[in-house]
Amino acid sequence: MLNPLSFFSKFIKSNNQRELDRIGKIVEKVNFFENDLKNLADTEFPIKTQELKDKIKKGISSNEILPEAFALVREASRRTRKERHYDVQLVGGIVLHESKIAEMRTGEGKTLTITLAAYLNALSEKGVHIVTVNDYLAKRDSIEMGEIYNFLGLTSGFINNYQDDTERKKNYKCDITYATNSE
Repeated sequence: MLNPLSFFSKFIKSNNQRELDRIGKIVEKVNFFENDLKNLADTEFPIKTQELKDKIKKGISSNEILPEAFALVREASRRTRKERHYDVQLVGGIVLHESKIAEMRTGEGKTLTITLAAYLNALSEKGVHIVTVNDYLAKRDSIEMGEIYNFLGLTSGFINNYQDDTERKKNYKCDITYATNSE
């Protein structure tokens, strides 16, 4: 006997599958931009960042520029760190940008994934804070991922327990600031 639920489930997608399909279309757009960016000179990346900032100032939403912004980060990462974001990391970046929760296991690239959403949200020039679990990770991630942000024309810093007020103020003024939840 045919199970009516299994029959209908073949035609009706679950909410999760619809969401993955929606995000998959965004990933396809990022991949489309990627080919064009391979021909950019290194010096053009900060210029592209400024162009995206100008679009935001003109009222274009961050969601509209997301594919190009993510493709820029992916290419910047490939050039500076020899690390290219996988599509699953793009999915994670989209989920984080949309203020949703993304769960990733150890070794799946959380540190690299956050660069996507951090860069995109830093384009509004309001500052982005990334919370890590300890001072070591805040400093490490700020320095290592800072290579990507700096290549793109943004600044990054970190807040640690041992910093004085002057250093903290300087780092809080960065485009992207890493800190622990206690800070």
